[in-house]
Amino acid sequence: MKKLVLLFTTLLFLTFSAQKQGKDYSNILKSKNIYEINAFLRDAHPDDPRRSVLKPRVMDFMKEYIKNAPPGDRKVREMQENLARLKRGPSTKVSFEEMNAMIKQKQILKYQKQLQVGQTAVVYTPSSAQNVYVTSSSATKNTKVIADTEASEFNMLMGENPIEHKNKTVKILNSLFDNDPNSKECIVMIENKSDCNIIVRIEGIGNTKYRLPVPAHGDNSIVVEKGDYLFTSIVCGAQYASQKTIQKPLMVALGSSSK
Repeated sequence: MKKLVLLFTTLLFLTFSAQKQGKDYSNILKSKNIYEINAFLRDAHPDDPRRSVLKPRVMDFMKEYIKNAPPGDRKVREMQENLARLKRGPSTKVSFEEMNAMIKQKQILKYQKQLQVGQTAVVYTPSSAQNVYVTSSSATKNTKVIADTEASEFNMLMGENPIEHKNKTVKILNSLFDNDPNSKECIVMIENKSDCNIIVRIEGIGNTKYRLPVPAHGDNSIVVEKGDYLFTSIVCGAQYASQKTIQKPLMVALGSSSK
């Protein structure tokens, strides 16, 4: 009897495994089926970038189903339990990994495009004192000098020649594709959500210093040596400063739109 139970259990396991391995998720991004998307989220690798698109989508589908469900619908409880699981599930870790995978893919496409066209694909407004600082008639002479200096430096940094730009783009792409934990360098991406062009200064030990210009409502990336750094910037006149230890790819968002 025990042998029969063991055999039956083994057959069930093998059948389930075969079904799971045989599922085709090639068109999952087009799916509007809650159960199909749930199955994908259950089976997919945590680093699969499709998770970041499908997880919020299926949660919206569930909320819509619950909202329009007739009284006494037994599926409502199931939907609520699934919603709770998705919200609390592997939330922090998986969401962070999903976000990083999506950001990384966007950056790869962006820099591959720049390499193909042979020049920067960034569209930005050249800096003046007004779009570095929000100056006023009451601004001090020193404030105006700082604004003018920042504007000139931003324009100089953005105006790299084609060879410099190509070398920088190749370096960034190599870093994006590099998964070696023993690498001595790492990529840093800065997202500028403010209305002002900014320069992010990254200062490490000794003479290790980097400057990264980031257009208003844009982003920019740089490859730096791993280590401890002080990040500083002037964001629309406000001073930003933060200490960061860089041992893995880092994304920093600065400012917020006044719009």
